[in-house]
Amino acid sequence: MSKEKSGQKEQKKASFSLIPWKQLLPIILRYKVQLAVIIISNVLLAIIDILFPLLQSRAVDHFIIAGTLDGFGGFLGQYFVLLILELVLLVAYFKSCMAAEMYMGRDLKEACFVNLQRLSLDYYNVTSAGHSLSRVMSDTDRIASSMAWTFPNILWALAYIPGVYVVLLKLDASLAMTLIILAPIVALFTAYFQKKLIELNREVRTQHSRITSGYNEGIMGAKTSKTLALEGRLCREFEEITSMSARAGIAHGRMRAIYIPLIVLCGTLAASATLGLGGARVLGGRVSIGVLSAFMTYALSLFQLFRQTATFISGMISLQANVERVAELIHEQPTVVDKAEVVLKYGDCFEPKTENWEPMRAEVTFEDVSFHYLEDSEEVLEHINLHVPAGKTVALVGETGAGKSTMVNLVCRFFEPTEGRILIDGRDIQERSQLWLHSHIGYVLQEPHLFSGTIRENIRYGRPDATDEEIEEAARAVSVDRIASRLPMGYDTDVGECGDKLSTGEKQLISFARAIIAKPAIFVLDEATSSVDTATEQMIQQATKRLMENTTSFVIAHRLSTIRQADMIL
Repeated sequence: MSKEKSGQKEQKKASFSLIPWKQLLPIILRYKVQLAVIIISNVLLAIIDILFPLLQSRAVDHFIIAGTLDGFGGFLGQYFVLLILELVLLVAYFKSCMAAEMYMGRDLKEACFVNLQRLSLDYYNVTSAGHSLSRVMSDTDRIASSMAWTFPNILWALAYIPGVYVVLLKLDASLAMTLIILAPIVALFTAYFQKKLIELNREVRTQHSRITSGYNEGIMGAKTSKTLALEGRLCREFEEITSMSARAGIAHGRMRAIYIPLIVLCGTLAASATLGLGGARVLGGRVSIGVLSAFMTYALSLFQLFRQTATFISGMISLQANVERVAELIHEQPTVVDKAEVVLKYGDCFEPKTENWEPMRAEVTFEDVSFHYLEDSEEVLEHINLHVPAGKTVALVGETGAGKSTMVNLVCRFFEPTEGRILIDGRDIQERSQLWLHSHIGYVLQEPHLFSGTIRENIRYGRPDATDEEIEEAARAVSVDRIASRLPMGYDTDVGECGDKLSTGEKQLISFARAIIAKPAIFVLDEATSSVDTATEQMIQQATKRLMENTTSFVIAHRLSTIRQADMIL
């Protein structure tokens, strides 16, 4: 079972918990000013909304029933002061809510992305791109929107409802009981439905992730699906995923469709009881018509409010699944971690202390190294001992799954050995930072990845301070200049998303230039010439031969021509 699936299974069993909310609290509390404005304006708006029906009661009893306008000017002044104050508070409230939503959404996305950069390679081996995309985009947006708009509405209700009850008790305690009894009933319904809503929404979010993953695979694998004539099958599989998502959404909506009407029914019964009992008390002369009008206004507002609050609360309850997923991603820990003393001396990937970095000779030693990917899996490498002098070239040859890529991934410290240790220049690689190691490695993959941007920008990723002349020199070394000369804007031609405007061979040549310009101490070629023609391969071999003269190189290949110049073959 993958980490993704097991995590989802645990979430489905869990009930509401404040732990993931606390994990996101530091990000939410960055905007204390906006939150303070939202809370204060909400409380003041609730007070104003409580006062308006009292003014209405006064208008009915003192002006309409009495048939006089004595003191009406002062009454009108009070009314307009409250209106203007409410308008000012609403402007401050909406500005703060919009700012909080945008900033929280931005910071949550950034926190997810930053941690994705920290995570080790094994995370990406077991987690689909669609699953991560759904968390970074959809879940963070929903959390930010709910915290900025839904949560303040609940706060307003928490200020308004008790205030209304206090006023009702002062106006007429016995009549107020018809509305007060509504609160515990709503609380009981909410407690009953909240767990079911959380579980159902978790399933909805899981299915949304599968849809995002399906879209991602359908787009990224479009060429493969067309060459294999898989369009019909993929559509049927996607239809099945969307059907499951629809069923999950309907189940969640059905539960809310039961919950919210129950709250509405309670409010309707309370309003009807208030009107009936209040009318009888007016006829008996125990309550004035103005007080009854205030009671009915409060009853109708509570009726609407309980319905809205039920929606808000169910939305916040359903948000639990989104919060869990984002908190899990932000606090996911990498499996390959630098020790505290290493970070103190060498820095980390975001704040490197390059002044403390030693030069690398690139002498590589394996000391009794064993490795397996999962705890219950068999060993991929067992008790490997190997010494590679600096500047030598090692060719790794073997059948698929023999451990060729695993060996170079261990040298690059993408994974940690389960037993033994790896030394570079006589020191355990764990005694230096990952960034120090990676900055001295040039890695050309069998399936190269280009970033969105131009050819020039992609080559410059190898060394950000490289000049245009150095970029073009590296490009000429591996024939990228021939590619650029055929394109309308030369080196400044945009390569498209993931380099999709270029052929695989062209992308591979650019990735070669990107590795060469970095002037690495360790050079790794993982079937790197498999997508280029023979003539181009010969040019690359001539260029890389010069590069390998001063670097320790690991070459994974099946072609004899690629490995005949190696100093040793494994």
